[in-house]
Amino acid sequence: MALSGKELRVSFTMLAVVVAVGLAGPVLALRQGWHIPVVLGELIAGVILGKTGIGYLTASDPRFTFLADIGFGLVMFVAGTHVPVRDDSLRRAIRPGLLRAVITGALATALAYALNAVFDTGHIALYAVLMASSSAALILPIVDSLGLGGRSVVELLPQVAIADAACIVALPLAIDPPHAGRAALGALAVIAAGVIVFFLLNKAEKSGVRRRVHDVSEDRRFAVELRISLMVLFALAGLATATHVSIMLAGFVLGLAVAAVGEPRRLARQLFALTEGFLGPVFFVWLGASLDLRELGTKPEFIGLGAALGIGAVISHLSGRLTGQPLSIGALASAQLGVPVAAATVGTSLHVLQPGEPSALLLGALITIAVSTVAGGIAVRRGLVAEKAAAK
Repeated sequence: MALSGKELRVSFTMLAVVVAVGLAGPVLALRQGWHIPVVLGELIAGVILGKTGIGYLTASDPRFTFLADIGFGLVMFVAGTHVPVRDDSLRRAIRPGLLRAVITGALATALAYALNAVFDTGHIALYAVLMASSSAALILPIVDSLGLGGRSVVELLPQVAIADAACIVALPLAIDPPHAGRAALGALAVIAAGVIVFFLLNKAEKSGVRRRVHDVSEDRRFAVELRISLMVLFALAGLATATHVSIMLAGFVLGLAVAAVGEPRRLARQLFALTEGFLGPVFFVWLGASLDLRELGTKPEFIGLGAALGIGAVISHLSGRLTGQPLSIGALASAQLGVPVAAATVGTSLHVLQPGEPSALLLGALITIAVSTVAGGIAVRRGLVAEKAAAK
């Protein structure tokens, strides 16, 4: 159904406001000495204009939500392409990354039992998943924007990827056990589709088809690679939503497939412009607008739960120090985003969370974001930067 003239004016005005307040990200990140990631300013702008603040932005607006979902998928796609899958050093880092993810999960489970003993909500599995999770959508942009590098950062990438993927799959089991099997099958379907995409891309690369298409596209300015990438992303996202799996998995799997084959530089620039210039900020502003921190006033004790979840996540990830991981990198790995948002959203729709508990989950995520922001700056000051960044 077509929108009326008034509805179109409202939609375009809202979109203009969203893009405008999204500039808070670059403004806060402008001073390099502060080492603040761009996404933090976008989140804060959304919080101010959303449920917690003045209420101008309505995160439940289907048009706003749809644009944000596209942005989320693109953010995860770009995050996946940034994983150096073809790098031999990353392959060597899989073992320590997996070990740290397992240790983090074990400690998070122990802390979840302790939290349940205090707050008696009965959500032990959910809290364990939340505290064990890492957000590739947040951590990888921070790593990229701050120019972090070195062995400890390379080892961080598989740790985050493993934790993120495992927690995405485990979340339905933790929060909605009756439908866990369906969600697991959905995750397997998305992953299998991603593997098929990889083989098709790899065949096109080896046969020279991809190069010929690239040359024609660049010469005629057709942007064919971007169009195909978006088509496949949306197809995978459609599969994910149809099988009740988060869009984050669809975007990340496609990003990994593209990275494994080798991302063309022109496609990288196009993705950067589309994601960082428009749809990425829309997603992070929407995410901030969706938070209702005022809801914590209905049950003040949940403020303590949120703080405990955030601190527990940081403590769980600092366990990487046992295997030689710098504390700043361990704290950076604790950043959460998609999993707490999905938990709050699903938990609310299924009525399995108490009033105020969804906001407590998101408060915990905000604490980890704040800690990871500080940790990123400390990592830079400790010299944990890539060679190019260090040479500047």
